[in-house]
Amino acid sequence: MSWFAALRDTARTGLTVDRALTDPKRALRGAVAVAAVLFPTLALGGPELATSAAMGAFIAGTATFQRSFRPRATLAVAAGIGLGVSTFLGYLAAGVPGAFPVLLAVWAFGAGLAWAIGPTAGVVAANTVSVMLIVVQLPVSPLTALGHGLVCALGGVAQALVITVWPIGSWTVQREALADTYAELADYARRLRQDPTAHVDPEPFMTARHAAALTPWQDRNRPPELRGLRGIAERVRPTLAAIADPKVGAPEEGPERDRAREVLAAAAEAMDALARAIRTGDPLQLPRSAPALTLAARTEGPELRGAARRSARRLAGLLRKASDTLDRGAEDTIDTPVVQAGGALRKPPLVRMLPTALRAVRRQFQPRSAVFQHAVRLAGVVTVAYLLARLVGFEHGYWAPMTAAMVMRPDFAQTYSRGVARLAGTMVGVAVSTLVVQLARPGEWVLAVLAVLSIGGAYLTLRTGYAVITACISSYVVFLLGLQAGNPLTTAVERVGLTLLGGSVALLVYALFPTWQTARLGERLAEWLAAAGRYAAEVIAVYERPAAPRGRAVRAALLDSREARSELLQAMQRADAEPGRHASGLPGVSRRQLDRARAAVGHLGRVAVLLEAHLPAADADPVPGAAEFAEELQLATALAAGALLTGQPVEFDAVREAQERLEQRLAGSPGEVQRDVLRTGTRLLLQALKDLERALRGGGTATATAQREPEPSGR
Repeated sequence: MSWFAALRDTARTGLTVDRALTDPKRALRGAVAVAAVLFPTLALGGPELATSAAMGAFIAGTATFQRSFRPRATLAVAAGIGLGVSTFLGYLAAGVPGAFPVLLAVWAFGAGLAWAIGPTAGVVAANTVSVMLIVVQLPVSPLTALGHGLVCALGGVAQALVITVWPIGSWTVQREALADTYAELADYARRLRQDPTAHVDPEPFMTARHAAALTPWQDRNRPPELRGLRGIAERVRPTLAAIADPKVGAPEEGPERDRAREVLAAAAEAMDALARAIRTGDPLQLPRSAPALTLAARTEGPELRGAARRSARRLAGLLRKASDTLDRGAEDTIDTPVVQAGGALRKPPLVRMLPTALRAVRRQFQPRSAVFQHAVRLAGVVTVAYLLARLVGFEHGYWAPMTAAMVMRPDFAQTYSRGVARLAGTMVGVAVSTLVVQLARPGEWVLAVLAVLSIGGAYLTLRTGYAVITACISSYVVFLLGLQAGNPLTTAVERVGLTLLGGSVALLVYALFPTWQTARLGERLAEWLAAAGRYAAEVIAVYERPAAPRGRAVRAALLDSREARSELLQAMQRADAEPGRHASGLPGVSRRQLDRARAAVGHLGRVAVLLEAHLPAADADPVPGAAEFAEELQLATALAAGALLTGQPVEFDAVREAQERLEQRLAGSPGEVQRDVLRTGTRLLLQALKDLERALRGGGTATATAQREPEPSGR
């Protein structure tokens, strides 16, 4: 993609307006919290303290709209504390000549590193930089600085109190995450009817797992119908794949395939009903065709046999358990190692997460890290924009670095789309609000009311696109700062010019010092290969040691593989929006070869899912040789991941030899479903590894399975 095309597409994305609105009740609640702290502070402390309090309430309220499964009140308090600290330090530094730019650079660098913890932390940290720039204008005494910091933190406390007193949809995000999982399973079942090797989107499963991690308070107050359903969904996914796959499930053609399509269609209808009931809280209404009602009862027509029949019965049992769980609101009763592994997911309080957050930051504290590069870039851009604005001599010079702080993101697409949207939204918002101030000449209390209305509009339009939100936020800031003395028209002209300055600096610096995701695709692929190999190895090892505890190891390997695949897909999505042609990040490997290799690793992960669907019971006979093959597979994929990064040849001869030895041992015990599945599964694994070798050699084409795989699989 050329630079012109990339800039055109990102600009179009930033200016796109969606008609979807945030929940009006939550938007109203956020605006009420801002009013609850703004009006009393204005009456008791004057305009300056009111500005600090209102900015704290605004940013704390914005934090509660970020995608997070923590209690909203906790997020508001944490954001308020961060804002209070940044404001206090900023006021202190403003009184020392030359100290504020240094503090600004250090604080911006820390805000950039906060992206290592997660997007919510990164956004809130960037907002603390903006608030520091807005409310810190004149040198004050340490005591006054402390007062401004406390008042700013008070805004976060006010948001938390309003959220506690006026709860709205406390479990909505958890319900949506769980319902999205069952909706994705329903779509997956329908895709399997037409394409037996179709792939599931693992993102809803990952989101549902994050949503299921609860604080002790959440665990005590969770609706009973939300307990246990995620574990059932995790078991349904491989069971569906096992029914549809022609290698280990129903034959590719014939009456059994028709019967498998009927089962999958009925399962899709049942899971659609489950998704609706979970999302709305209404009673479950299963269709008559649901497998939980008809799968075991049907006697006429063709029947599934062997492994497919076993999987179909398991599917019926799982869907019956899911419907019973919703109907009774009972605890999940599935007595399987996968569901019970690790027990309940506990979400530690924010204070106890500090060591984990510090470890995440420490891992990213290296020059090659994208987060580290973003932190350096953010610190440089904010500081340069601040100094340039001071040199130009604008009175409100903070607007330029504030724009730069709000625009900068770790990747190209977000930075440029937000940059264009920020420039457009700020100019519109400043122009409209300044025109109102200039013509109407409102007093302090009217300005406060207009500020509250503006922030209510910002909360309401959080989903409509960054340009609209920016216009509302700009109006909010203009009305707040209108409480201070100054010429509104002159101030408006300065703000527009400083917005252009800050945005231009941010976009220019990113163009000169970019972080290209394309160059990191090879690293992400190598990580996924190693994780997928470990997942397949843990599953296969269970066949030789069925009585040994296996749930925790299999589950951990599955989660690692899923996470690695998600990071690769996110990197690819960002890379597609980048301009120019960049290497894949692997020595001697083109982007086309990397895509074929990605398809092969996806096939490897899918085979592991099929094998997990038929894990033997604890009292089953062990399969000698399975653990040896698993060990060779895990070692070979780990070595192959290292070879990918160093440009060495990738080969799996040791795995082939181990599979031949396993075949010899399995030859003497035909007829058992699980051994037949293991035999077929190891052959499919070898085919996937062969596809990977051919893809990286560049010779020939991958197999038909890999060629038609537009998205890599992952559970």
